[in-house]
Amino acid sequence: MSERLQIGEVSARTELSIKTIRHYDDVGLVTPSARSAGGFRLYTADDVERLLTIRRMKPLGFTLDEMRDLLAALDTLAGSDAAAAQRDEAAAYLADCHTRAQQACADLARQLAYARELTDRLARYR
Repeated sequence: MSERLQIGEVSARTELSIKTIRHYDDVGLVTPSARSAGGFRLYTADDVERLLTIRRMKPLGFTLDEMRDLLAALDTLAGSDAAAAQRDEAAAYLADCHTRAQQACADLARQLAYARELTDRLARYR
């Protein structure tokens, strides 16, 4: 997608509110790649992917700073100009995030199982 999307279109594609997308811009997580002549934020496919990464991290308990660090690590590994030590540090951080994400998924699965047990039990009274 080489097209540039306005914030409403990005909101629809990411299922994030316009307010949330603006907040992520304000805190420096995802800065739009361009602005229209009228000053509207314009986003690329890469910007949308960054927003989707953030959306995936949020329910797993990652903080804004951790999101920022993870995005920076992804950028480091995607680029070709990083030194080996920077790449190693980025890879180690991503491995830590992966471990945390796996644990958060396990915790959420357990909570979902509890919720299903409760709804099954309560369904008897309908």
